[in-house]
Amino acid sequence: MIDVLAKVREHLREHFVRAGVTANPGAASVTFLGTETIEVLRFGPDGDGVVHYVSLGCSRHPMFEPTEMVTDALHGPRAEVVVALRGPTPKGLARSLAVLAAAPSVEGLILEPDALIDLETPLWDGASFTAFLLSDSAIGDVTLTDPLPPVKLLKATPITATEAAWVRLKGADAMREAWQQDSVDVLDPSRRAAKPS
Repeated sequence: MIDVLAKVREHLREHFVRAGVTANPGAASVTFLGTETIEVLRFGPDGDGVVHYVSLGCSRHPMFEPTEMVTDALHGPRAEVVVALRGPTPKGLARSLAVLAAAPSVEGLILEPDALIDLETPLWDGASFTAFLLSDSAIGDVTLTDPLPPVKLLKATPITATEAAWVRLKGADAMREAWQQDSVDVLDPSRRAAKPS
């Protein structure tokens, strides 16, 4: 049986070495009652001062809707999530990222581009952000042995409750456009919220 997590780890190391981050990643392990361990790998900072936090454990199993009649437990979609932020590591971020990565096995959520995952609690100590908006990341998919589908690396952008409400009302693309128009730096952990009109 293929070791999916080992393949993902190797893929991430190769990606970040190409990006100039040659040091081995730091790692934190988070376990929730009744679930398997989720690791959070810390790559960087890179040349722009950005640190990349990547879950490792979500892709251990394929994702399925809880109401779906599953006859083939191997070939569903698999994903891991990536948060990129400037500055020192916010206290509590690893746990929030692990909660996000565990959501498919705990709550039956499918992690995919444009999904809004609202934790309804600050994502780290003192954060104004309570939710993640998912999108495609710059890290390529991890190819697995046929016929298994690849593991998708999804960018998880921390957003405020106000922004989450805007996403529900107008959609993910409208939120991204508002960030651009408002010159919002989503890599800034102390950024202001966008004020879409």
